Amino acid sequence: MPRVLIADDDEAFREALVEAVTDLGHVAVEAATGTAADAALAAGGLDAVLLDLRMPGMDGLEVLRRARARPDAPPIAIVTAHATAANTIEAMRLGAVDHLTKPIGGADLDRVLGAMLACRAPAEPAAPAETEAFVGSSGVLRAVQKTIGLLADRDVTVLVTGETGSGKEVVARALHDHGRRAARAFVAVNCAAVPRDLMESELFGHLRGAFTGATQDRAGAFRDADGGTLFLDEIGDMDLSLQAKILRVLQERVVTPVGGRPAPVDVRIVAATHRDLAERVREGTFREDLLYRLAVVPIHLPPLRERIADIVPLAEHFLRGSRGPGLTADAAAVLVRHPWPGNVRELRNAMLRVAALVRAPRADAADLAFLGQAGAGPAGIDWPDEDLPSAVARLEEFLIRRALDRSRGNRAEAARRLNIRRQFLYAKLERYGLALSADRTGDVREDDTGG
Repeated sequence: MPRVLIADDDEAFREALVEAVTDLGHVAVEAATGTAADAALAAGGLDAVLLDLRMPGMDGLEVLRRARARPDAPPIAIVTAHATAANTIEAMRLGAVDHLTKPIGGADLDRVLGAMLACRAPAEPAAPAETEAFVGSSGVLRAVQKTIGLLADRDVTVLVTGETGSGKEVVARALHDHGRRAARAFVAVNCAAVPRDLMESELFGHLRGAFTGATQDRAGAFRDADGGTLFLDEIGDMDLSLQAKILRVLQERVVTPVGGRPAPVDVRIVAATHRDLAERVREGTFREDLLYRLAVVPIHLPPLRERIADIVPLAEHFLRGSRGPGLTADAAAVLVRHPWPGNVRELRNAMLRVAALVRAPRADAADLAFLGQAGAGPAGIDWPDEDLPSAVARLEEFLIRRALDRSRGNRAEAARRLNIRRQFLYAKLERYGLALSADRTGDVREDDTGG
């Protein structure tokens, strides 16, 4: 059974905690001073610690500091009757799982112990690194991946469209990284962020003295990307006069620096926009001939709300990259219900927030309350237009994840909850890439699986 150290100089409170911890099925170890607590931690064999702040011999923060310096320190929660802003901040900074104020209720004790004991579970193997926008297996995303594979080694100009934050630059980088130009430069220019009077110099370069403030030569983005890829982001916001010059470069593969002579360039162009360029053409703010030149091959990246099957895998990817917690099934359901107006960028920022603030091994629905969607029902989902097998597979994966979560990774128990045979569950775990996350304690006798 898990061994929980209770370090508190208040005998009555310590005995009450011992009784509560024992009733929860754990073994309680007592320490009445900070020195005794430090010695118990040094001896090892503990799974969790409830630590008072004010104790004779050594205060709780010093015990915490010394414990966290050891390589295999158990998770520690501070329990104090003298909570202040200073000791709360310092305790969390030093690595405390939580900071609780006396008296502590049974539900809070059960919650914090559950979180700390879960921290002692073996870590799941890290998944291979993967480009962030391509984590997931939705049908629309796989179609984009296949198109990128077909185009990677070809120099055709590509126009990537999609909402802000949907991952257009990641598509452009994938076209570069997987193609024959991968060893050369990838240069990105945000056409909406550079002032109009500086854009020509930004793209084509200039010679020293060509205009006021030109104190030295500048190559410009086209020549910086020579041999590689130039990504023109938000090209729908480019000024009409510059559009004509971009068109000429695309036709002639020659750039003319401000104040300089024409120079040949070998560059692959990938452009992106969240604008409707056909509508901009009708409005007279975008050249029709440039649109045709850019959209030799168009790639549309759907918004995240239309790639529901990718939401949870993306979130888990971002959390792993930030060394953050995992997700409970309830947390995953909150993520799926959220409309994600900011797309992948919003999801990434949300997971960075979770990684920074959640000390528990798994984030639950309460940790995602800042999204404002915890109470939303399935009717709030903007369901994508997909075929029945894809929808069934998405639901099947979600139910398996939830069963594994509720059974704490025990595959035999998960099979019972799902009312399927163990071998059938194993096949599904392999199909959805969940085999590594399932605890091997699920390997039990065949007749125990209900099969």
